[in-house]
Amino acid sequence: MDLLLLSRLQFASTTIFHFFFVPITIGMVFLVAVFETMYVRTGDEHYKRITKFFGHLFLINFAVGVVTGILQEFQFGMNWSEYSSFVGDVFGPSLAIEALLAFYLESTFIGIWIFSWDKISKKLHAMCIWLVSIGTILSSFWILSANSFMQRPVGYKIVENPVIGQKAEMVDFLAIIQNPYLWNQFPHVMAACFAVGSFVIAGISAWKMVRGHEVAMFRKAFRISIITALISSLGLGITGHAQMQYLVREYPMKVAAAEAIYEDTHDPAPFTVLAKIDEKQQVAEPIIEVPGLLSFLAFDKFEGSLKGMKTLQEELDAKYYPILGEHLNYIPDVTIIFYAFRVMSGSSVLLIGVALLGTILSFRREELKYKWFLHTVPWMILVSELATATGWVYAEMGRQPFIIFGLMPTYKGVSPISAESVLFSLIVFSTLYAILGLAQFIIFRYMMKKKEATIREVV
Repeated sequence: MDLLLLSRLQFASTTIFHFFFVPITIGMVFLVAVFETMYVRTGDEHYKRITKFFGHLFLINFAVGVVTGILQEFQFGMNWSEYSSFVGDVFGPSLAIEALLAFYLESTFIGIWIFSWDKISKKLHAMCIWLVSIGTILSSFWILSANSFMQRPVGYKIVENPVIGQKAEMVDFLAIIQNPYLWNQFPHVMAACFAVGSFVIAGISAWKMVRGHEVAMFRKAFRISIITALISSLGLGITGHAQMQYLVREYPMKVAAAEAIYEDTHDPAPFTVLAKIDEKQQVAEPIIEVPGLLSFLAFDKFEGSLKGMKTLQEELDAKYYPILGEHLNYIPDVTIIFYAFRVMSGSSVLLIGVALLGTILSFRREELKYKWFLHTVPWMILVSELATATGWVYAEMGRQPFIIFGLMPTYKGVSPISAESVLFSLIVFSTLYAILGLAQFIIFRYMMKKKEATIREVV
């Protein structure tokens, strides 16, 4: 019954579950806007029906995402009140702007879009769904600006408060939105969101084609979505590579933990595919290695070495002990981070391969000849979600032992409450989320079968 562990588990579970829905929302609404634009430009009724079909599914996902997001925000006051008191003046404005600007933009124009079919001009109606898409992207930007402050604090000063003691106070709002970590993180997250949303639509379209439902219509949806999936998956790899090089320069401990490097590497440094890790003895025995690849990933050339976690531990302790007044273990949970990074990377490679094959088959108009491939594509929905979830695990756990890097150790941000109360809320939230997830799956299936009854055609 460890209060810190339970509080971290609860926030991790609610955040990961909420993030299952966020990329689907961002990616799906973008493609729904593309489909409606195609309808406006071509007058093809297929695109109108595609827009309405996937628009219904997007609305269901959006509703569940809103509910899970509200539950997630409760925890800032429930389990992390000390953190909220310390950083509220910096963290709060980003969340407020996200709600007042981005979320209100989404909500307002979703309502107009739903109830104004055939009541306003086609172009104006399409503009509404584009504004919803822009709103989802802006919402993500402001949330990430807050998260980036936790990774790289900027634009603040420490002041004394007569009630709560020391707290961070914002002094430069532009520094918050110009945070280098934000501009390395934001493109990568957007690429992930578009990849997930694209594979959701491509997977459902493939599922429908296999069953012979409106093949001509869903073939068009599949082609656009699988091309988008290819572009976004490639973007995921490119932005991920750039972000890794940024971490090598600014946060080498994250990279060392992801590669299970305890001792300084040789030059060039090999990339470890699999390893036997003993965290107690601080030893990692490589099982499969690719010579020189880590140096290339880190420096774009097959030369260069990286510092190990033992060296970095000494450097970080020497740097932050005068500030914090205590010695901390700066080495995060290596085993989890090591395998989370490999699941994330491996999933991304798989997504690129499937999207590339799907694009080739679609351009050749041969996708219907390969039923095995159409059966494979829906599983990429889970693979893309797995890639985003493990990516967040790596990003957040790699920041330990800090909740705000260099400013506040994680244990200092926990609310002064009992571990039993956190355990109870963890069980309740997990149960509610399981019910919500099951409900969305059932409603998705119901909506898809309902549409089958009305739009099925003989092919």
